[in-house]
Amino acid sequence: MKKKPVKESIGMILCHDITQIIPGEFKGRAFKKGHVIREEDLPVLLSLGKDNIYVWENDETMTHENDAAEVLREISAGEGLEFTEVKEGKINFISSQDGLLKVNKEMLFKFNCFDDIVLTTFHNNTPVKKGDIVAGTRIVPLIIKTDKLDEVRKNINEKIVEIKQFNKMKVAVVTTGSEVFYGRIKDSFGPIIKEKFQEYGSRVINQVKVPDNKEKIVQAINRGLESEADIVVCTGGMSVDPDDLTPSAIRECADKVIKYGAPVLPGSMLLVAYSGNKVILGLPGCVMYSKRSVFDLLLPRILAGEKLEKMDIIKLAHGGLCLNCEKCVYPKCSFGKGE
Repeated sequence: MKKKPVKESIGMILCHDITQIIPGEFKGRAFKKGHVIREEDLPVLLSLGKDNIYVWENDETMTHENDAAEVLREISAGEGLEFTEVKEGKINFISSQDGLLKVNKEMLFKFNCFDDIVLTTFHNNTPVKKGDIVAGTRIVPLIIKTDKLDEVRKNINEKIVEIKQFNKMKVAVVTTGSEVFYGRIKDSFGPIIKEKFQEYGSRVINQVKVPDNKEKIVQAINRGLESEADIVVCTGGMSVDPDDLTPSAIRECADKVIKYGAPVLPGSMLLVAYSGNKVILGLPGCVMYSKRSVFDLLLPRILAGEKLEKMDIIKLAHGGLCLNCEKCVYPKCSFGKGE
């Protein structure tokens, strides 16, 4: 790359994009990298404030910004992504499917410790739609030392950004509570649970209602576990009142209880457990009336095939406060994004 006066550049190859900005009307590329400069281009270049421009001069020790951005994309991008055309040393990463955005934060921070390169992402564990922009990478200078790119490739040995596709799971719902079982009040939980799972392509295959009787609750949970369901969701009776029997019933049916109680509001009375590979969820009452809750934070991860551990739930404490905004824009908000 060498610097040349515009008036002496006819026939030379432009080595970077040149942007034109007309306030309120246009911002975009006026000339593309690789363009062979013609005589009629000179007035336009001069009007853009380019008395001098950089033209290509082959140097094997240096890599152009666009080529370098492609290298960074190759190093950092995993499955489930597609990409914008490289432009001015920048590439955006776009989700090629509905799924869960996974960001390897340790590798992300290590990547950005290198000077002259940038990789920025949306929040880890965010459910995304096909076509969403989830990350972007770019080179800061116009050219970068090839040796530096080799060093990045050597040290970043894991993919940083990927989209995990949601699995289509089957769900059994156990609705507890004598008031619902005997028809004293209408079940408001069932329709909401169905809607939440349908949002991710999964479905409720069965719902049973049982009274406040621990033995009957245990029987209903076990029947759900013995069925083709991948997840058993229990609603009702999840507080600490003496007549709330669902948590103890889940404990009796589970091989492993991950955690009862989550540092999330709304949703602190959540219970997560496993019986083999099947998930058992005890959902707090707030799922019925809150726009979003702890259920919305964990459900995408479960459907993406992740097996939750205690620390996964504990980490939700930072960012786990829903502000209950009048207009809910989840997941494009702060809820659940502190971890």
